[in-house]
Amino acid sequence: MLELQRLLDGEGTLNVELGANHVRIQLKGIRFTSKLIDGRFPEYDRVIPKESSNELKADKASLRSALQRTAILSNEKYRGIRLIIRDSGVVIQAHNPEQEEAEEELEVAYSGEDIEIGFNVNYLLDALGAVEGDEVTLSVLDSNSSCLIRQPGSDEGKFVVMPMRL
Repeated sequence: MLELQRLLDGEGTLNVELGANHVRIQLKGIRFTSKLIDGRFPEYDRVIPKESSNELKADKASLRSALQRTAILSNEKYRGIRLIIRDSGVVIQAHNPEQEEAEEELEVAYSGEDIEIGFNVNYLLDALGAVEGDEVTLSVLDSNSSCLIRQPGSDEGKFVVMPMRL
């Protein structure tokens, strides 16, 4: 689609032919053909975690800022950070090969058991950037499960971030 968009400049006419397995578009002496990819679409519902009793609610801007500050000292290649989630809040830690480390502590509302889990900080920041609103909810089943990130009280979007071993 991006290649087709690049070819279209908004002028002239184009001829569109639809087949069972392809689409062909002709414009200004160019013939663009695309074939339908065979196969089944993956069952994405299987990777979306179900609701968990381990749920963290935080101010999105505060969490984002804490992650950005901690990420400065994370490993440049893997960008791994560790979240230690407890009733008293969340501790965000990062270490790098030069033996430097960062630690941020953030007060959050949390219900559930204590969990220690690692993530690529860039993926967390991307998900937080896509969540609308001022608050964010992170649900985690255990330290080996994916994390479900969403806006509290809304089903508009669900963002899944897979954990990493640190």
